[in-house]
Amino acid sequence: MNQDLPPVAPSVTAELVAALSPRLRKRLDAGIAKLADRPVVRDGDTVRIAVDDDTDLELHAPGGAVTGVDGIRCGCLLAPDCLHRAAAASAAPIADTEPDRPAGPEAESKPAEAAKAPSEAQTPSTAEPDAATADQRAAAQALYGAAAAVLDAGTDGAGAVLQAELLRAAHTARLAGLPRAAAAAVSVVTAVRAARSADPAYRLADLVSTLREVLAVAHRVPYATGPELTALRGTVRQPYTPDGSLRLYGLFSEPVLTASGYAGAVTWTADAEGRLHTVSDVAPGGPGRAVGAADRTVRIGDTALTHRELSRAGLAVSGATVSPTGRLGAGAGVRAVRASGADWQGEPLGRLWAVPVADQVARALADGHDLLFLEVTLTGTVREAAGDCLLADCDGLTLRLVAAHDDPALPYRDNLRLLGAARGSRLRVIARLSPAPHPRALLLAADHPKEPGTRLDLGLDRLRHADLPAATAPAAGTVVPTPDEAPLHLLRRRVQQAASGGRQVLAFPGSGAADAARLRGHGLATAGDLLDELHCAAPARARDPFGRLLPADTDRFARAWLAAAVYTDEVDRALCAAAWNTGHRSPASTAPPVIRGIP
Repeated sequence: MNQDLPPVAPSVTAELVAALSPRLRKRLDAGIAKLADRPVVRDGDTVRIAVDDDTDLELHAPGGAVTGVDGIRCGCLLAPDCLHRAAAASAAPIADTEPDRPAGPEAESKPAEAAKAPSEAQTPSTAEPDAATADQRAAAQALYGAAAAVLDAGTDGAGAVLQAELLRAAHTARLAGLPRAAAAAVSVVTAVRAARSADPAYRLADLVSTLREVLAVAHRVPYATGPELTALRGTVRQPYTPDGSLRLYGLFSEPVLTASGYAGAVTWTADAEGRLHTVSDVAPGGPGRAVGAADRTVRIGDTALTHRELSRAGLAVSGATVSPTGRLGAGAGVRAVRASGADWQGEPLGRLWAVPVADQVARALADGHDLLFLEVTLTGTVREAAGDCLLADCDGLTLRLVAAHDDPALPYRDNLRLLGAARGSRLRVIARLSPAPHPRALLLAADHPKEPGTRLDLGLDRLRHADLPAATAPAAGTVVPTPDEAPLHLLRRRVQQAASGGRQVLAFPGSGAADAARLRGHGLATAGDLLDELHCAAPARARDPFGRLLPADTDRFARAWLAAAVYTDEVDRALCAAAWNTGHRSPASTAPPVIRGIP
């Protein structure tokens, strides 16, 4: 994606690509690559691209995003049905047509919840029917088919045409009243674009998660009723409810940098009862905005506090409005003034660290509030494929603390490396749960290793060697043996390979039978069966009466992949809970969960 271009609504991209002739569709991906090398000039709400010496392409985004096909204009002879308009829409970031959809640094759903100020008067639709309507069933089926086509092609084969088909299906699903599925589909396109452009923020696990979400929701909508259907539909905007007066204490601030082109900062606060609230400033932008957003004034009331200052101070809010996830509203009736902060060691913030670790993990797995408040003793580093991670003892567990984001503009990884030299330091930290068969979390904030009472926002503040205790020195990476684990990675690897390389990757002869036998040997018979079906569905192609090969059965492969993806996710969550409860308990002894929702 070209971050210099304004975001474009999914419906606009879909409509422009659909208007292309078959000949131009074949040239669309090449046109996008060519357009990326052309100079871009911004003039107010207009972005101008010099296609050649005589032709300009203009994108008009008066509200910050292009929301209509008339907003993209080209001066070439083939306009308006030219390749340039569709290429520009496909190269631009996708506009967030659902402002309250979360947008965090991993799966775009963790720390920040919006890219634009919400309309707090909006509430979820009520009086919905108990069964999906005909339009919703048709939209869900179309969305499932479009997502299955993307899965079949993989990231390398899912070019702009397949992406546009998925965006069109997402737009139709949104109009039919399925905002959850539509948002997941847009996230899939965003992840595919990030993969194809070698974006450093791209993570294969995020693509697998969003692709699993859109397929699972689209698959279940036609059959669901009652509360299940309500959850599958989702809500267009989060409701904000009055919460009176709040006395908040700053905890920490973290940068937000997403693959979809949004950046900013989120500051976490807590009230006297330990309830968490967030103040966010997320908008289209890149790493520079993520770093600089911490020094911007928070957009609540008349306070002049920046996000960095709020993370260490306090806030007195009157007329507060709060979303179900704890995000503070910034409506006209909200008033806020600066107040004194609180230390992590004392009340009321200290009670966050008093909750048993196992209870915190169970809460994170159950309701998605995935912050962990831990007391750890640093013990060194361990070398992994993605780089060194920090080892710590946490209540008798060997915990691995990893960088929350790998972008070099953010200091996460450098700070992690320096903290590895502070062996023996006893610190209070704030981390985000990372489900794995061993205790693992993303490190977000920590006590200063040398200055008691001082804390560090590890995505914003930079440690130096002078900040380390005098007796420590930089520690070399060590190799730490891991407990004997069930080989669930054999199935997870195939799920990820299919999402990245497409169905053809699993169609070649390989070690599928041996891997399935190994899974069964460790008591994971269901995983073995799912792996067998995945390998059987990949190369399956029927022939017509004349012996010619017919197109592959993408529906069967998508169902096999979805079942395997849901299974691995549920088992990972079960193993994660077991690891935090028992430390080095063998995951092979943990009974796999019952997978529901895929008939």
